[in-house]
Amino acid sequence: MDQPTNNVVLVVDDEPKIRRFLRAGFEMRDFKVLEAENATTALRTATSNLPDLIILDLSLPDGSGYDVLERIRAASNVPIIILSVVSSKRRRFGFCKRAPTTSSSSRSACLN
Repeated sequence: MDQPTNNVVLVVDDEPKIRRFLRAGFEMRDFKVLEAENATTALRTATSNLPDLIILDLSLPDGSGYDVLERIRAASNVPIIILSVVSSKRRRFGFCKRAPTTSSSSRSACLN
């Protein structure tokens, strides 16, 4: 199987262990990995480096991951994967209502 070349992923998470874990996995597949530990760095890195994929935590120390998602989505169609623990079903529902999905099964999966 061919390995990706020059693919860039931005990992946004305030937990260093999670960033290291994701970096190791992506680098094994020859991805270039950029990291951001907060919302400010995430937005700056996303706009200046134009990654091919973003992995985004919703709980960031200096702002909401929801806001980061909306600001990036307003300027780019880059794929964004949410990797976050959301403890309250009410908060998940609020996010799912705001998040664009491509099908009803995507929205259903978001709510469970």
